[in-house]
Amino acid sequence: MTKSLIVPNVYQPNLNFIETQIAINKLKLYFENHFSKELNLTKISAPIILKAGNGINDNLNGVERIVTFNALDVEHSQIEIVQSLAKWKRIALGRYGFSYGEGLYTDMNAIRRDEVLDNLHSMFVDQWDWEKVISYDERHLTTLKLEVKKIYRSIKSTEDFLYTLYPRIEPTLPENIHFITTQDLEDRYPSLTPKQREDEIAREFGAVFIMKIGGELLSGNKHDGRSPDYDDWNLNGDIILWYPLLEKSVEISSMGIRVDEKTLLQQLKCSNHENRKDLEYHQGILKKRLPYTIGGGIGQSRLMLFLLKKAHIGEVQVSVWNDAIITACKESNIPLL
Repeated sequence: MTKSLIVPNVYQPNLNFIETQIAINKLKLYFENHFSKELNLTKISAPIILKAGNGINDNLNGVERIVTFNALDVEHSQIEIVQSLAKWKRIALGRYGFSYGEGLYTDMNAIRRDEVLDNLHSMFVDQWDWEKVISYDERHLTTLKLEVKKIYRSIKSTEDFLYTLYPRIEPTLPENIHFITTQDLEDRYPSLTPKQREDEIAREFGAVFIMKIGGELLSGNKHDGRSPDYDDWNLNGDIILWYPLLEKSVEISSMGIRVDEKTLLQQLKCSNHENRKDLEYHQGILKKRLPYTIGGGIGQSRLMLFLLKKAHIGEVQVSVWNDAIITACKESNIPLL
């Protein structure tokens, strides 16, 4: 199952182990401060485990196996390790009394047991998960693009900050991010796979936001899968950056305006998941007990890898790797933590 590891021709890390750890701490602190001010977010605590059966855990593409276990002192319940907090955050905004224009963010740590490991993918996932209250009338692309630009400014500012700390790590990001829909991508590159399309558009523009992910394209195929019950598939997207070191695109963030009562029913129906309607989370949306929101996740280790010009995500986070990856990295001067 292991994906082929990408190994740069000649790789020498820009920073040693101690320098890397110091830089990660400084960059994370800088980005958090900048990003939370831009989006008006307050940092809160978040769970790593949830009770199964209420629809709150993220189903991702719907095929990944959730890590579950029984707890000694919680009777008759299965406990799940989170895959992301896409649904939990929306509940938290209502429960904690966040008002219009206010939001939250948190350190989200998850385990995804079915992740296929490579330079960018680990079983351990760490993100800045965020969510903000919007009005019903703000559920449109203008709102989505505005928040994307704020996040991108925070990423660009963090890259510039790193350059002041370590001038040998030069900035590579463009000043602005380019917007394109998945249908426009298919029309532009009809013979390429979705991933190849992402590589080509990222190579051309340096930074892109690919919009409208989850529904079928005119070809009858999907650009990528999305759970039907958190993002509105017409109002979501991914921030993709071009990464010269690995000669490929890197997804830094997935985000979107969340489903309202109408789009929830539509997406559940077309994905054959109408059985979820009676779950606690879904009833909260259908009965308008939950606020209208926009939110997403920003990969912490992914962003650190990109900014610090690392060849493998295992250089900026500690995880478990198979023998093939460990051997290949050792032979290629890639120091896994």
